[in-house]
Amino acid sequence: MNDVGANKLMPDASLSAKTTSVAEFCTLEGVRICIIGLRGVPGVPGGIETHVEQLAPGLVDKGAEVHVFARENYVAGKIPYLWRGITVHPGWAPNNMRLEAIVHTLFALFKARLLKPDIVHIHAVGPSLVAPLARLMGLKVVFTHHGYDYDREKWNAVDKKILRLGEWAGMRFAQGRIVIARHIADAMQAKFKRDVKFIPNGVQVDLSAVDNGILETFDLTKGRYVLLVARLVAEKRQTDLIDAFLSADLPDTKLVLVGGGDARSGYAEMLRSRTKANPNIVLTGSQSGAQLAGLFANAGLFVLPSSHEGMPIALLEAMAYGLPVLASDIEANVALELDPSSYFPLGDVSALSRAMRVKLLERQDSSPKPTEAQDTGSKIMSRYNWRTICEQTAALYLSVLKRR
Repeated sequence: MNDVGANKLMPDASLSAKTTSVAEFCTLEGVRICIIGLRGVPGVPGGIETHVEQLAPGLVDKGAEVHVFARENYVAGKIPYLWRGITVHPGWAPNNMRLEAIVHTLFALFKARLLKPDIVHIHAVGPSLVAPLARLMGLKVVFTHHGYDYDREKWNAVDKKILRLGEWAGMRFAQGRIVIARHIADAMQAKFKRDVKFIPNGVQVDLSAVDNGILETFDLTKGRYVLLVARLVAEKRQTDLIDAFLSADLPDTKLVLVGGGDARSGYAEMLRSRTKANPNIVLTGSQSGAQLAGLFANAGLFVLPSSHEGMPIALLEAMAYGLPVLASDIEANVALELDPSSYFPLGDVSALSRAMRVKLLERQDSSPKPTEAQDTGSKIMSRYNWRTICEQTAALYLSVLKRR
């Protein structure tokens, strides 16, 4: 195998106190965990992929043997490799948007069974369709609900029903159920009458590891661009942001869209065609590490206009960098309880345009001092801390295994 390198919403207080106290004195030594349902790690764009990329190394640090099953068209090579102590198993997936996740997850489940895992951890409602089969195989199953995937704009009525069936299967057949957002946890408990654990996404940014050279690469000026970091998919509503930006007529200001698109979707190509002739709209493609940090750290404003989120990691990251933010008023964003001026009605391009002008003017009139940005970042990262999230997840694993 190859070794490759690479504001107010709080976790439930009683849950944090209970699980952290257990996890501090427990170990995952000897526990074999197989993680399925994602595209892969490391450096694969997507909220679930970021979640696993941050969580899995912490499980290794707690003594677990962790295996991640990846789709080979998203990772390097077709043979298993080691990354930060995790064994990543690339595998075939069909080149079909509707079949890719479930077919790969099904194959991954059969491969995982050969490893005789103590826990199979399924991520997302679509892949959780295999939860009943995993139970029939005699496996211990943990399911993480990352959001209402059936609300995504790309799915038709049949797709949505299948995804809802996956949600039901995960909630009904998993022995451990994690939900990353409070409003989803409340909805799942009410709907399925099952015990769920609210364990949010976390934020991990290195405020000192910033590549400012990325500004020169894309001809950007510090504080003079609006930023969105999201995959180029329809529910992220980049088109709304482009329309609002053009309407706002912001002098000496650019719009920067960071993220890659699905080659099988025409949405990303439409964005490229639409913005090609406008030098003030910059598509950077996928970015990571110090380059992405440089784009965050030097932006004047972060905007998240999406119609669908589970728990918006990129929005939390922007806040961790001390940026002013604007977000659509969907439930997942409102759950963060930002200042009211940081929200705009979903799809209201005029309201977004006005809010962008106000936020940028405020930013220019009173730019935060570096220490203020650092303080804000520290507060966000302590509130959404991956170490605590890992401890809570480990405690749930042990409860499923009936260990202490």
